Amino acid sequence: MSTAAPRPRIEPVIVSDEFTVVGLYHSIHGEEQNYQSEAALEDDLIKQLCAQAYEYADIHDRDGLEANLRVQLEALNDYRFSDEEWKRFYRHSIVEAPSADGNPVIAKARRIQEDHVQVLTRDDGTPKNISLIDKTNIHRNNVQVIHQYAVDTGLRLNRYDVTVLVNGLPLVHIELKRRGEDLRQAFNQIDRYQRDSFHAGDGLFGYVQIFVISNGAHTKYYSNTVRLAHIRENVGGRREVAAANTHSYEFTSWWTDAANNQIPDLADFAATFLAKRTILAILTRYCVLNTSGQLLVMRPYQIAATEAILQRIKTSTMNRQTGSVTAGGYIWHTTGSGKTLTSFKTAKLAAGMEGVDKVLFVVDRKDLDHQTIREYNAYAEGTVSANQSTRQLAQQIDDQSVPIIVTTIQKLATFVKSHHGHAIYSGHVVLVFDECHRSQFGDMHTDITRAFRNYHLFGFTGTPIFAENASSSGKANLRTTQQAFGDQLHSYTIVDAIRDKTVLPFRVDYLNSFRVRDGIDNHDVEGIDTDSAYMNPKRITAVVSYILEHFDQKTKRHASFQYKKRRVSGFNSLFATSSIKAARAYYQEFKRQQADLPEARRLSVGIIYSYAPNADAPGTGLLSEETMDPSALSQDDRAFLDDAIADYNQRFGTNFGTDASGFEGYYESLSKALTDKRIDLVIVVDMFLTGFDSKSLNTLWVDKNLRAHGLIQAFSRTNRILNSVKTYGNVVCFRNLEEATNDAIALFGNKEARGQVLLRPYGEYLSNYLETIDQLRLDFPLPIGSIASEKEQKRFIVLMGQMLRLRNILTSFDDFETDDPVPSRDLEDYRSVYLDLYHEARERVKAEKEPIADDLVFEMELVKQVDINVDYVLMLVEHHRGEKGDGEDREIPVDIVRALASSPTLRGKRDLIEEFYRRVSLDGDVPTEFEAFIAARRESELAAIIEAERLREGAREFAYESLREGYVSDEGTGLSSILPPMRRFGAGAGREAVRIRVLEALRSWVERFTGLGRV
Repeated sequence: MSTAAPRPRIEPVIVSDEFTVVGLYHSIHGEEQNYQSEAALEDDLIKQLCAQAYEYADIHDRDGLEANLRVQLEALNDYRFSDEEWKRFYRHSIVEAPSADGNPVIAKARRIQEDHVQVLTRDDGTPKNISLIDKTNIHRNNVQVIHQYAVDTGLRLNRYDVTVLVNGLPLVHIELKRRGEDLRQAFNQIDRYQRDSFHAGDGLFGYVQIFVISNGAHTKYYSNTVRLAHIRENVGGRREVAAANTHSYEFTSWWTDAANNQIPDLADFAATFLAKRTILAILTRYCVLNTSGQLLVMRPYQIAATEAILQRIKTSTMNRQTGSVTAGGYIWHTTGSGKTLTSFKTAKLAAGMEGVDKVLFVVDRKDLDHQTIREYNAYAEGTVSANQSTRQLAQQIDDQSVPIIVTTIQKLATFVKSHHGHAIYSGHVVLVFDECHRSQFGDMHTDITRAFRNYHLFGFTGTPIFAENASSSGKANLRTTQQAFGDQLHSYTIVDAIRDKTVLPFRVDYLNSFRVRDGIDNHDVEGIDTDSAYMNPKRITAVVSYILEHFDQKTKRHASFQYKKRRVSGFNSLFATSSIKAARAYYQEFKRQQADLPEARRLSVGIIYSYAPNADAPGTGLLSEETMDPSALSQDDRAFLDDAIADYNQRFGTNFGTDASGFEGYYESLSKALTDKRIDLVIVVDMFLTGFDSKSLNTLWVDKNLRAHGLIQAFSRTNRILNSVKTYGNVVCFRNLEEATNDAIALFGNKEARGQVLLRPYGEYLSNYLETIDQLRLDFPLPIGSIASEKEQKRFIVLMGQMLRLRNILTSFDDFETDDPVPSRDLEDYRSVYLDLYHEARERVKAEKEPIADDLVFEMELVKQVDINVDYVLMLVEHHRGEKGDGEDREIPVDIVRALASSPTLRGKRDLIEEFYRRVSLDGDVPTEFEAFIAARRESELAAIIEAERLREGAREFAYESLREGYVSDEGTGLSSILPPMRRFGAGAGREAVRIRVLEALRSWVERFTGLGRV
């Protein structure tokens, strides 16, 4: 075999620091009207890639691929193989890729991602390092494009559409279908290649890291090993491989710009994703091969967020801004969108930056600490170090061989207080806060940022705190995420995630769990003791009965699938309760109602709760933090938990208790039982409602008041993507949470939500404060005896509350320290009286509430079921963002329509809805009028197609049958039978063009009118 001399390379003097994900992309797609065959689509793609500095290689068989690989590796490594050296290297370092689990695809992925420098034994016996890919200077890698590569397996000849070679190895494969074809056909084609021929010809196509599928209009990408692992996990045997396609297709991804706008057109996709620098950056920097052998290709929003943080570190260091909020920022990525992978890659890349001494990943609870360590080490074993004590944290901080540390904010705050003047405070440190909507509050945050001087502070959150939902308590300059962490560097909202199918939509059932005999429902009514109503034994019995009756339906127990190497039926669930008292009552009721059921029909029910020392202030919406040490529980609550854990021990053969280590072991075991789908339902108060991820969980039963952050966090336990059986996250509310749900979805779906609380001038606050103090001293001079009048008590409480709120804001201004006119002793005296009266008043109100248990009828009635999809979310966002005055009510429907127009499910229908709203009568029945309007438009538009294309008799019936099916098939004789007559000779190409044009017209008509009225 002949070998060419290595080509000279031009090394770049300066490589620009471009972003991998383009900021805001403007389409280059033209308004082409002519029919485009699959071959033409392929030719256009190759021309475009060549224009983007790809090298075209005329390679169509195994011999050509191997010869080119040799030339490319010689050029990359500036070394010329002898024929014998090449034979040895090719066989041992390219073709043979041993794997622990025997899967060559995983082995080859590991070779590219982790073991890309192979050792050649030269003819003289000396070793020589040979790089397969240069991950440090990515521009040194040569990128080529080939097409119509042929593999003859003996059974059939396979021809692959387009393949991207990097240094001669096929690392990206693109499968095309002509415009108008279903994108899944390209996906299925790759699946057939994987089974039939990728292993042939020395298995070089096993090196493909990323697959791209496109029909011209829609283009998606996905990794090789994730698809294979998903098939193995969710399919029982080889005969069922075809059935896995619908499952694994859900793990394909759209490419977007940094503003999360999808880039579906092939030409646009090629200009961005397949740009040389971008695809090389993705292959070398933004793929993660986890310990399970899964190759995770980061999504564009994850890459954009990572690069935004790295860029902020570079620029703020260069501008000497470290140690300030300007040097950091926060990432708003909605719950369930892969925040851990983003933070892992960010921490790893930041730790490798020149000059960075340490990366501290800070979590705010021990249970999140456990999960973060587990997830980080799933990406790369031993990447991060955990710590069980502040002393161990100090040792890791001192150890230069430990670049990334995961710790809790509590341990870090303790370290700061006990290690004054430590050298790390002046070191170049990157602090990354997980769930930063929690950890930004309180003195710990202030203590940490005061101690460190040369730091960057970054936060990750799925539910930021904005000005609109900030608490009025706490430090006035630390009330929002932006105030605590700086600029929002990237956002990926729940709207984006549901649209991209990164997470599942929610389906929420609102149920009335009781009604008063005179008709009042379960809304809280002033003066009525609804707390006792919620805890009434009859209601608890009714709720448990409802869950038992509907559990199989909600968790889809009728459907079975392969999950974690075993066959399971349906999913499992969490039950969120309002208090430990409620959790206990429900646990006992489940035991009572299931006592006489046969074992096979019983649900396995667990329970977990602990003491919450610092329940969050009302209004924040945050869930309280339960400790991992239940020793502070009341004796009765702890004894009950011991009994419940004993039930768990008996079922699972474990030996846990409520001592500190025993409870921690129980927490770990219970979370694993949930994740492994070995328990059906777990009753919680707040645990597992934040930070806990389980793909097998699809239902949340809710009997507690949730709002804002807590609501989104709790709901999001249910919407992790698993397979085609799990189509949405179920939430069943036994309380009226509809308004709270709408508000939360609107807030966290709105990219424009403000993150800065605008404070008024200091003098204005001080003036109001002084006026309040003067009024307080005048009406209630010290010392204060008893305030006998209830009216005067209320007045004192109002004045004190106003004074304390103003004082809290003023303490954030430096000048207040010298301007405060209230001596500390007077303040303490006033506060003592205030607290006494405040608690007395609360107890009095509580005692005066009218018990209504005797007037209640406990029953379950489905009030409303809402599918929270993109349409619903956007409607709510628009509604809350731009509410209209009374004089503009007519504009509201148009605003809703504009929001719905951006939904993929309603594309092409916007003009219909807008026209209907312009024509609808003021006093008619809207649904009836809408159905009549749609029927008329549907018929007239179909008639226009039939006339324009001169379709034969039967076209109308064919079209309406297609509409009922939801798809226009081009198989069989149905479509051909309605095409217009054409000349017998010389009409082949013309007839095909007509067929495509008619097919596209009918498919557009079906898509336009699907879901709009009865057919």
